[in-house]
Amino acid sequence: MRVVSLVPSLTEAVAATAPGLLVGVTDWCTHPPGLDAARVGGTKNPDVPAVLRLRPDLVIANEEENREPDLTALREAGVEVLVTEVRDLDQAFSELERVLVTGCSLARPRWLDEARRAWAAVEPLPELRAVVPVWRRPWMVLGRDTFAGDLLARLGVVNVYAQHPERYPRIPLQELTASGAQAVVLPDEPYRFTADDGPEAFPGLPAALVDGRYLTWYGPSLRSAPAELSAALAAAHRAADRAG
Repeated sequence: MRVVSLVPSLTEAVAATAPGLLVGVTDWCTHPPGLDAARVGGTKNPDVPAVLRLRPDLVIANEEENREPDLTALREAGVEVLVTEVRDLDQAFSELERVLVTGCSLARPRWLDEARRAWAAVEPLPELRAVVPVWRRPWMVLGRDTFAGDLLARLGVVNVYAQHPERYPRIPLQELTASGAQAVVLPDEPYRFTADDGPEAFPGLPAALVDGRYLTWYGPSLRSAPAELSAALAAAHRAADRAG
């Protein structure tokens, strides 16, 4: 089989299971390092003719990360396109199995079962009210019905904007800082928040800087995500307790 992946986390999932299948991936597909596959542009602006030149048997995509006009162009050229939808952890597991087993005709990988067990064993931290920015200039946060929000909820985080009508609402900074949050969770993707870029906007609030791959990717990283995210959140929790 010849597979092109337009989703970084799905690229890692296929590569960890059967790396020889991938003939094309996006410029944003950073894992595994050193992947030997042609680059076909970004998730939002793939080079459709380049994808077609690779003669894929299957293109895997995601309804949130990829644009419908690009996927339609691939279908009209006769390419099979499998589009995933991932809004929570359970859906991530079922969609990963659909991609790997149904789409790529592979045996269910051991890492997928390991990830299920890791999340089944999670013991959530005490409740921590938090805002979770994913962008600045303008500020955007996790709202309702998101994969990352579901992971955080399983770990004890109460997302202040979980009931917002939008999935990724734009919220003025003044409102974020007055939201009653006990902490701010800052991933390093899609916006690259760092210790020097993000926490200073929330004076007085403990900041949990988290690896965006553990928070937003659905693939082999799900095995380590509970422990990695819990460690970052526990530090913020201790700081929030000290602040009263």
